[in-house]
Amino acid sequence: MTDYAANAGTSAGSGQSVGAEISAFARNVSALLERTEYRRCDTGEDLEDAYRLRYKSYRLSDMVSENSDHTIHDALDETPNCYKFGIYIDGTLVSTLRIHHVTAETPESPSTMVYGDILRPMLAKGASFIDPSRFAADPDWSRVYPQIPYLTLRLAGMACFHFKAPYCLSTIREEHAGFYKRIYCSEQIGEMRDYPGLNYQVVLYRADVSAIRERSFTRFPFFKSTALEQRMLFQKPGKGEVAPLTILPTAKYLSDAA
Repeated sequence: MTDYAANAGTSAGSGQSVGAEISAFARNVSALLERTEYRRCDTGEDLEDAYRLRYKSYRLSDMVSENSDHTIHDALDETPNCYKFGIYIDGTLVSTLRIHHVTAETPESPSTMVYGDILRPMLAKGASFIDPSRFAADPDWSRVYPQIPYLTLRLAGMACFHFKAPYCLSTIREEHAGFYKRIYCSEQIGEMRDYPGLNYQVVLYRADVSAIRERSFTRFPFFKSTALEQRMLFQKPGKGEVAPLTILPTAKYLSDAA
């Protein structure tokens, strides 16, 4: 599931009009972006920290039941189309996100697991999706930095552009749908269903990335990124190559970033 609204607070997702307030909000996010770095969490301590952060965040809102490991992970973390990230501010882990690039050749993802009857026929016709999930923000730092969900959301948009996926999925609580409608013009394509391991039901929404691209960049210029940043985040290293340890956001460098 991808439920940013639970951590998004009352900032730009709460009905502000486009104008001075949004611009001030965008400036605040952009300023924090300059202190932000992204890390691919494939192995080692960074990955374990991400799993523990999921548990800490989800238990606070009773999204999941207790477990002795105090970590949250599943088989979808190991699929070849999975990318796991940590988001750091001033070197401190503040949030984490998992992304699946979903195609007919690589159909594994949280949304296709729950809504396969809806999504797999679309994949068979050539559709592709970005399916972000396992969003978790540190509850302590979320109170300090309400911008964290937007710094995290950049990853989903960059994945859409890098993989040329026209749609981004959101498997969310029904009461949080308003956030996705306002920010991403998302439309509901799946009814309420159970999600394995969660203590609530979810609904499926889909955003048309190309349709909202310019609108999103105008309102939220911090969503912009360069092709280089996208490659560093999502291009898996070849044999014998080492993936970059950290990736710095590029929205602050190019006003016409992709």
